[in-house]
Amino acid sequence: MNSKLDKDQVERFSRQIVLKDIGASGQKKIIQSKVLIIGMGGLGCPVAEFLTRAGVGTLGIIDYDNVDLSNIHRQSLYNVSDIKKSKVLVAKKKLKKINSKTNIICHKIRIDKNNFKKIIKEYNYIVDGSDNFETKFLINDTCKKFKKFLVTGAISKFNGHIFTFDFKDVKTPCIRSFFQEKKISDDILNCEYEGVLGTVAGIIGTIQANEILKKILNIGENLNGFILILDLLNLNFRKVKLKKLKNV
Repeated sequence: MNSKLDKDQVERFSRQIVLKDIGASGQKKIIQSKVLIIGMGGLGCPVAEFLTRAGVGTLGIIDYDNVDLSNIHRQSLYNVSDIKKSKVLVAKKKLKKINSKTNIICHKIRIDKNNFKKIIKEYNYIVDGSDNFETKFLINDTCKKFKKFLVTGAISKFNGHIFTFDFKDVKTPCIRSFFQEKKISDDILNCEYEGVLGTVAGIIGTIQANEILKKILNIGENLNGFILILDLLNLNFRKVKLKKLKNV
């Protein structure tokens, strides 16, 4: 934290540095942070873009898929020339053009209990942009085990959900406190079945990025132990407290 920001960094991040809650010391925290994003789709793209623009020093991105034409209406880092190319490799190329100093680490894998444990140890903050419950529960359980800060997002139709879990606090509930059923249909998270307005993905992903930056800077109030529910069709927003369940 003793090293000074260079001239380029001072100019690039001047509109953040001028904020009294950030300043030069806060910008250094952002530059030194390490964030992992799981899922480079409708949520992961805006998260990655805005964290890169903010100056996050190391950004890990995980996704096994290639770009498809149906992705482009909501996945903001891709265009038609990227179809059939690896999402993480395309995203890295685009992100490096935004901020060449951000270290982008690509993981073109499907996460499982073994490989995710190895990867997560290298990061301080985790963003869940996945689109199925099996992956969300795996991310939740692993973050809880390793006491990581997790921001989870979910989108469907015109609606979005955002959860924040700071697992360093043993009293923090987890996503299993909200989704209590043993078997939950992935259809409610699957855009192929339910559909989603592209702007919904951008809004929810941007809020996820905002929650990560607030945590890095240790400013404002976060959603730890709450779920933020957004009905973007009717502009209704609710913040609901999660109750930590026994044996969860």
